[in-house]
Amino acid sequence: MTDGYGIPLGRVLAGANRHDSPLLASTLDRLDDLGPLPDGITVHLDAGYDSDKARALLNTRGIHGRIAHKGEKAPIQAGRRWHVERNHAWQNAFYRLARCYERRATVVDAFFDLADRVITVRSLIRQAWTTHRWDVRPSRRP
Repeated sequence: MTDGYGIPLGRVLAGANRHDSPLLASTLDRLDDLGPLPDGITVHLDAGYDSDKARALLNTRGIHGRIAHKGEKAPIQAGRRWHVERNHAWQNAFYRLARCYERRATVVDAFFDLADRVITVRSLIRQAWTTHRWDVRPSRRP
């Protein structure tokens, strides 16, 4: 789960051969760890979540969801990459995560936590570079 800028907010680890839709409830539970959320947040989901069960789950939690319909383009596509997919590509840049042979879930969680922290700091620096000005800022990006 990521925010609109691709900053990781939470994750549920599962094997690559598992479908994502049964993990929706446990993924949304990660939102509770973030504290109070702003009103009217929207959860964007791909066509794999296009079911009445997923819609009912979002309704019971009071979350507005935009779910792509099967056979149609995703609602947020328009030439941009999904933020979650971009985050996965950033995580795959850490070779230890791309080829993980670790058996203990706590060790895998620790590696993902470290990677998420690095991704978050890099993203915040990138945003600050374009949105903030200061007197001693370098003339060009290193």
